[in-house]
Amino acid sequence: MHLHAVVKTKTIPHILSDIYIETGCLEEKHKRDHFTQLVGTCLICVPDGMLKERLDPETLESLGLIKQAQQFNQKIVKIKTKLFYKQQKFNLLREENEGYAKLITELGQDLSGNLTTDAVHVLSSGCFNLDPNRVLDIILEVYECRSEHDEFFIPLIKSYMCEHQTLCHMLGFKFKFHQEPNGETPSSLYHIAAALLQHNLIALEDLYVHLLPLDSSIVEEHKREILEAKQIARKLTMVLVPSEKTEDKEKEKEEEKNEKPPDNQKLGLLEALLRIGDWQHAQSIMDQMPAFYATSHKAIAIALCQLLHLIVEPLYRRAAVPKGAKGSLMMPLWSKQALRPAESFDDLSRGVFTMLCYLGPHLSHDPILFAKIVRLGKSFMKEYQSESRQDTKDRMDSLLSCFLSIADQVLLPSLSLMECNACMSEELWGFFKLFPYQHRYRLYGQWKNETYGNHPLLVKIKAQTVDRAKYIMKRLTKENVKPSGRQIGKLSHSNPTILFDYILSQIQWYDNLITPVVDSLKYLTSLNYDVLAYCIIEALANPEKEKMKHDDTTISSWLQSLASLCGAVFRKYPIELAGLLQYVTNQLKAGKSFDLLILKEVVQKMAGIEITDEMTVEQLEAMTGGEQLKAEGGYFGQIRNTKKSSQRLKDALLDHELALPLCLLMAQQRNGVVFSEGGEKHLKLVGKLYDQCHDTLVQFGGFLASNLSTEDYIKRVPSVDVLCNQLHTPHDAAFFLSRPMYAHQILSKYDELKKAEKGNRQQQKVHKYIAACEQIMAPVHEAVVSLHLPKVWDDLRPQFYATFWSLTMYDLAVPHNAYDREVNKLKMQIKAIDENTEMPLNKKKKEKERCTALQDKLQEEEKKQLEHVQRVLHRLKLEKDNWLLAKSTKNETITKFLQLCIFPRCVFSAIDAVYCARFVELVHQQKTPNFCTLLCYDRVFSDIIYTVASCTENESRRYGRFLCCMLETVTRWHSDRAVYEKECGNYPGFLTIFRASGFDGGNKADQLDYENFRHVAHKWHYKLTKASVHCLETGEYTHIRNILIVLTKILPWYPKVLNLGQALECRVHKICQEEKEKRPDLYALAMGYSGQLKGRKVHMVPENEFHHKEQPVRSATPGTLQNGPGNTGKPAVTAAASTGKAEEGAVEDSGDSI
Repeated sequence: MHLHAVVKTKTIPHILSDIYIETGCLEEKHKRDHFTQLVGTCLICVPDGMLKERLDPETLESLGLIKQAQQFNQKIVKIKTKLFYKQQKFNLLREENEGYAKLITELGQDLSGNLTTDAVHVLSSGCFNLDPNRVLDIILEVYECRSEHDEFFIPLIKSYMCEHQTLCHMLGFKFKFHQEPNGETPSSLYHIAAALLQHNLIALEDLYVHLLPLDSSIVEEHKREILEAKQIARKLTMVLVPSEKTEDKEKEKEEEKNEKPPDNQKLGLLEALLRIGDWQHAQSIMDQMPAFYATSHKAIAIALCQLLHLIVEPLYRRAAVPKGAKGSLMMPLWSKQALRPAESFDDLSRGVFTMLCYLGPHLSHDPILFAKIVRLGKSFMKEYQSESRQDTKDRMDSLLSCFLSIADQVLLPSLSLMECNACMSEELWGFFKLFPYQHRYRLYGQWKNETYGNHPLLVKIKAQTVDRAKYIMKRLTKENVKPSGRQIGKLSHSNPTILFDYILSQIQWYDNLITPVVDSLKYLTSLNYDVLAYCIIEALANPEKEKMKHDDTTISSWLQSLASLCGAVFRKYPIELAGLLQYVTNQLKAGKSFDLLILKEVVQKMAGIEITDEMTVEQLEAMTGGEQLKAEGGYFGQIRNTKKSSQRLKDALLDHELALPLCLLMAQQRNGVVFSEGGEKHLKLVGKLYDQCHDTLVQFGGFLASNLSTEDYIKRVPSVDVLCNQLHTPHDAAFFLSRPMYAHQILSKYDELKKAEKGNRQQQKVHKYIAACEQIMAPVHEAVVSLHLPKVWDDLRPQFYATFWSLTMYDLAVPHNAYDREVNKLKMQIKAIDENTEMPLNKKKKEKERCTALQDKLQEEEKKQLEHVQRVLHRLKLEKDNWLLAKSTKNETITKFLQLCIFPRCVFSAIDAVYCARFVELVHQQKTPNFCTLLCYDRVFSDIIYTVASCTENESRRYGRFLCCMLETVTRWHSDRAVYEKECGNYPGFLTIFRASGFDGGNKADQLDYENFRHVAHKWHYKLTKASVHCLETGEYTHIRNILIVLTKILPWYPKVLNLGQALECRVHKICQEEKEKRPDLYALAMGYSGQLKGRKVHMVPENEFHHKEQPVRSATPGTLQNGPGNTGKPAVTAAASTGKAEEGAVEDSGDSI
């Protein structure tokens, strides 16, 4: 079958001749003779010519087909030489000039009509004997002079039947002619070459070899440019003497004058290709060169921009023109070979995105195209976000990634090269704000850390920006904020990442720059503010920076400076907070609590909620009132106009669902900080981190409570049992978060009941309030049962536990003094405004109206709180009988009360410390059954060593404040018999059981009289002194620091007895001497306390004035005092002289010396 196919395709003569060729190489004579005979026999069927083509001359001579083989060989050589090596010359004398004249006339006349056929006829007729190469050359010359007539010359050259190589060589000779040292290739030549390439009349690879410079030279030039850019950048970062700087500048100017860019024919051809819309060939040329080398030349960039304008025009007109904008219509390219204009967003992926990627940062040459691309992106994003069908959205995802790539590779680098174009920055923000912050921050990261290293121009720009930033920052002060701010604004429009990076590095070193820098940022664009937020987060997350000082006991100053800047910047300017809040959340998830300092500063500045344990008594009193009183008198700094900023913070937390997670993470991290960060770190630092975590939780929870609506709060905060059991939140933090929710719910229910059943009588309102409390708190009473072991509820009722944890100081008392103080301040302000003659009248009026409105608000708030407190007290009066069961002993009841209620809450916040003391007093005043006030106070004062030793620095302040409030009550009762008789005389809390020691009497209950109470008070003072001295003598840093803090807090009420005060003074003086060189912070605390203690000496009294040492005898036989059925066998005292610990028998004699 194979042979048959061969036979069909080849004739027999051809087959035979092929066989002859194969066998013609035989060397043996007899075989060769046989071969010659065979061929001779076949002459009848094989033509002579075919044999002459294929057989060697010797064989042909032996067959008689040629005369002599030698002559035949010579003839072949002559023919080949003539064919391949001789240049064919036309006899110029035979050419007729009329032909050229006719040709030039035809090509030079008006070409509006179609003259192609006539011209070709003239040329091809051959009657003028013209040289075809010269004719082609003339056509190209005329085409070069009339390059705008492509529609005439291209068909003409197509119809002129010449080889592509010939045409290419001819063009190559033309380009070669202009490659002299000072030669300049005309643009028309580039145009005709581009047109011929576009119509495939020549091949690019054939023409490319004729063009200069060589590709290797271009690569070298590109490398040289990068090196020069780096050298310039290095020079700008070096410290130079002023004279050297001026010399360098002069050299640069001379170089700029002398340098004339050499003629680059490849770039010229590339420009021409782009002008006519031949993207395919243009892309091929750009691929031969280094990245962005071609578009770094302005002419190329502008040509490519012009091509992009034409392609995106229809889509831009349809989808992206802003309302009211007018623009001139652009005519499309006439060539059918050019890229088709884009009609839809899908068409952009056909070439537009690729062109933009080749253009890169050099889109900066055409701000209008920049704006068009940005607006197209904005329009696409709106379509993408409004699209509901998933399949369409999936298809659009690829376009979305393309737009993100363009933003990264083109838009942001181009913005860096635009000089101070705020409009483009705002335009770009209109596009970027449609992305989530994660996408935006990734783009900024690429822009800041990678883009500036990819382009020589951007390397220079970066160095120049840093140099300019240094110049501005050196001169920035509070006095020149406005002009410096304008300079910063101008610089930031193009290169915000570089500028902010430098500014932040300066702030980390010099915190006194924070205020002027924040004030100077008012001229930034929206995009710049967003970039600033990213730069701050990046600076905070810098892995190379240590967040602790070298002593490992304090947080680094750079972190504190950045945190302060965060608070100030985010409050003053409308910057999105989501990224910063998420960063803090992520750090907490990772078990790192250092960055809570940022959240603390942000909440403090934006919401005006300050958290500090160094409050004055007046501030503390103001904090027990309503929101207005807190804002006016509760904080050190009067932060006004926080409404908008706190709203922004609230919206950021709610939109990104970060409110509850942050609270829970802080609560968990607070308890975990000791274990996760305590092992390696200094105890002092661990305490600070614990305090920071706790304080921020209190501050943040306070912000949520005062800013979230009832619905938002209830929707986000789960019930207390879920918080504790499922989310592992500590009980104190769980109730702290739930407390505002209960208050909101009770008030809502109360309002609902009031509306449902109208009645204005006070009694009816109280009953409705109690009904509302019962409905809301009943589920809470059930929920708290699961928080502790069943044994706990034998003594405390869940109702009492929930009541204690759900109330605040706002519910227990009205701070009338604080309200009066703030109202009087406002009255004084109004008076001062009236007396101020320099203030304009309209401003006077405005200020007076503000002060009057505040005054009215405060008075209204006071009235509202008074009604609320009355309702709460009435409710407690009805509840108190069911609070304490005391199934075991009063001692157990008090233990559980202190352990589960008082001690956890008294160190939670300064207000809670006051609340705990006031709550104990309230329970006493309500004559609560089974509650022994005396025992409660005794347990609090008797041994404070363990509590003090386990506190952090801030907790010891709060614990000291709690003891201070407790001592205040004790001192009030101690100082006046009438007060004692009125507030304690007939109260069950002061009922004691005296057990006689003889045989003539039994045990009987009795009230503790005033003088015995004075003995007990002395015993408590003695116990406090003993504990204090013990802590001071341990030598432990924590013991000494904490007891000094506690002693400072309770100084108004302790020590009152002269000999106890002297004992303390002596020991503190010793601490001052011991710690002066070793631990300066303890020395400072001890010196501070010592000075204050000396000032209080005048208020101290001798022991016999504090209580009568000669105790009145109740019975002839000394007895022991008990407050319950048990006795642990401690040293007994006379009945009249002691009260003892409940269930623990008698106490030590108050007269023991230290």
